[in-house]
Amino acid sequence: MENEEIKYSLIIAIVNNGNTDLVMEGARNAGARGGTTLHARGTGNIDLEKFYGVPIQNEKEIVLIIVNNEICEKVMNSIYKAAGLETPGQGIVFSQPLEKVYGLSPVTIKEEDEGEDK
Repeated sequence: MENEEIKYSLIIAIVNNGNTDLVMEGARNAGARGGTTLHARGTGNIDLEKFYGVPIQNEKEIVLIIVNNEICEKVMNSIYKAAGLETPGQGIVFSQPLEKVYGLSPVTIKEEDEGEDK
């Protein structure tokens, strides 16, 4: 098990309160199936507020999304665009590799075999 290839990543998006729907819309458009949202409170950074010239909102939402590594970059880019993260003070998105994941089940589509007697 030591040399197992890491197949999944955890995408973490920290955004201003009320922007979870934008994050999830972007994630789903890129192939993610769902996520978990946590409410958080930022500590604020006066220097950042002065540098960007915009107030930094303290109420935050953290969105956690587990994805297959094959779509991680695509999902992150889609979140970045959909949630407007290019605008200072809107939030950040980053990812971490996951060594082990238990409890995920792949989506399976049952197809009836043509010509098979039942």
